[in-house]
Amino acid sequence: MAHSKAVYATDHAASVLQTHSWRTVANSTPYLIPHLRSDMTILDIGCGPGSISVDLAKRAPNGHVTGIEYVPDPLDEARSFASREGVTNIDFRVGDIHSLAFPDNSFDLVHVHQVLQHIADPIQALREMRRVAKPNGGVVAARESAAFSWYPENQGIQTWHAVTERMAKERGGHPTPGSYIHTWAQEAGFPVGRIQKSTGTWCFSTPEEREYWGGTMAERAQSSGFTTMALEGGWATAQELESMARGWREWVMNEQGWFGVLHGEIVCFK
Repeated sequence: MAHSKAVYATDHAASVLQTHSWRTVANSTPYLIPHLRSDMTILDIGCGPGSISVDLAKRAPNGHVTGIEYVPDPLDEARSFASREGVTNIDFRVGDIHSLAFPDNSFDLVHVHQVLQHIADPIQALREMRRVAKPNGGVVAARESAAFSWYPENQGIQTWHAVTERMAKERGGHPTPGSYIHTWAQEAGFPVGRIQKSTGTWCFSTPEEREYWGGTMAERAQSSGFTTMALEGGWATAQELESMARGWREWVMNEQGWFGVLHGEIVCFK
């Protein structure tokens, strides 16, 4: 993401990186698995701490993965993670999704996960992704959240949802665009017949899953860039942030609780 055009409503605090580090190909990009080859060159945009990037590199042992982020903050962790996993066919660098620093036709696969919703110009981003994808088989892929649902009713989580959506819209972002990312791809130059659409889900319901998801969300409400932005921008009061954190902690402790995320997915063929 470009620093000047990023509208990400948080930062790369430990609680945020913990959430992102959970992501793998299996739980976050399963729709890509049929399209992966062992010799692919892959660009993973918005790579964060590198968990998906490293997994892609493992699945393309004869290829290469480049992960980019709009700020350097998470990249040391990404490099350390790759080293711990013994993955060498990968590199990480700072990059701008709106103006990718790569020649035309450079990659077999150009991928984003939960990135387009956080930038000011997703159509320009998809144009750039299309430009650097190889012709005659190059793939551009994206997965973005489309809707949230949870049980039981919880005022703190409801406040979190309302505040995060309002923050994103007023900062120029596009909350939950998964239901219409295929229209962005068409505007970016992909013919309708070259855009494959699908959906995927996350569901957090076991005690361990609730602790992971709800625990990190509670931390975000109290000590992350989201907290600072919400207070400084007037989107939430300290009392509302405390209500969010308390709501997430109550949800974690409810053995009947579950939280679901519906994602929209596209695979676009150049």
